[in-house]
Amino acid sequence: MSKDKSFAAVALITSLFFIWGFALNLNPILIPHLKKACQLTDFQSSLIDSASYIAYFLLPIPAAQFMKKYGYKGGIILGLLLFSAGAMLFYPAAAVRNYAFFLGALFVVFSGMAFLETAANPLITLIGDPKSATQRINFAQSFNGMAAAFAPYIGGTFILSGTVLTDAQEKAMSPEKLNAYLNHEASSVQLPFVIISIAVLLVAIFVWRTAFPVIKEESPEMREIENKPLFGRIAALTKNKHLMSGVVAEFFYVGGQACVTSFFIRYSEHVAGFGEHHAAKLLSIALLLFMFGRLSGTALMTIINPVKLLVTYAIINIGLIAAAVTLHGEVVVYILMAVLFFMSIMFPTIFSLTIKGLGPQTKLGSSLVIMGIVGGAILPPVMGRISDASNIQVAYIVPGVCFVAILWFALKNLRVKHVEIVAGH
Repeated sequence: MSKDKSFAAVALITSLFFIWGFALNLNPILIPHLKKACQLTDFQSSLIDSASYIAYFLLPIPAAQFMKKYGYKGGIILGLLLFSAGAMLFYPAAAVRNYAFFLGALFVVFSGMAFLETAANPLITLIGDPKSATQRINFAQSFNGMAAAFAPYIGGTFILSGTVLTDAQEKAMSPEKLNAYLNHEASSVQLPFVIISIAVLLVAIFVWRTAFPVIKEESPEMREIENKPLFGRIAALTKNKHLMSGVVAEFFYVGGQACVTSFFIRYSEHVAGFGEHHAAKLLSIALLLFMFGRLSGTALMTIINPVKLLVTYAIINIGLIAAAVTLHGEVVVYILMAVLFFMSIMFPTIFSLTIKGLGPQTKLGSSLVIMGIVGGAILPPVMGRISDASNIQVAYIVPGVCFVAILWFALKNLRVKHVEIVAGH
């Protein structure tokens, strides 16, 4: 395969990291926005994360089986088509202002993302010179971080109105005026998501038209294992205590990440009185810190044991969350922003530690780790319930518990001296 064609394939795969990073980090905008437009509690609004992340639990293994038959390229195209279709469904969902419709649209979007992540993480390491595989995954992750920083700013600018009515203000409005206000709020997602749908569809066309190299990654040993019954292989892997502890750690990491970012705007409003637009801009800065944290963390891993760095960052975040829960004033918002910097290395480090040594079972093991992302579906509703019962500041104890679980996993792996980063999220 020519270098030009190989470069085109790598560029397209790298764009996938940007696409899912952008979509994933629109949720912190959608949660407060749909909370207004559909008149939801914190618990109900947290179901946006549930509808999104549940796809990661249901789809990775079917995605892997699909790609076994149709290849990575086929999996990517299907993922992009699902993504585009789900984004387009936001238009009718907003037209009828039906929350269940929005959740269904998000599930379709994230079903596509599950295909993309299942394909792109291994594929970016397999295309090109094996010696530069780590550099390629780190480079692709930088686009993921860039998208994460852009998404809240762009979403906050074009989706959030900046107007948040109190319960008293809503009750003072006539039913006609209140309905008009709510319809106007809901409609603001239509144009942005139509544009996203068209952009993703164009990427799908580019992927379809681009020649991908033939990947021959299966050894005779792998083929022999993959010919065994799937559920028997899964059952055998669940007996691997190291693998399952990594799945649990990833469950808590993604759940903690979703909790920190998804309720950031609500937290900023509650503890500092910041408006929607200002809080969205601060979230963009925080996610920019996340990107810088991942880049600097990757560099630090060349001179510091990655597991020790994971231990250090987990301890720091436990302290920062404790401060965010107990202190008051504008400063605690900035403390919460710092949490994202120290979260940055956690997903790829946990992932890489977890699949280390799996050999021919690495592909299926990776799918199980990706399924651990379901933590993002389960823990935000727990946080929402606590917020409804007390307040959003107290509810931030949930990500604190998540960082304790990550510290536990990291301490169990302190003997590991070398970790090769092989995935990004």
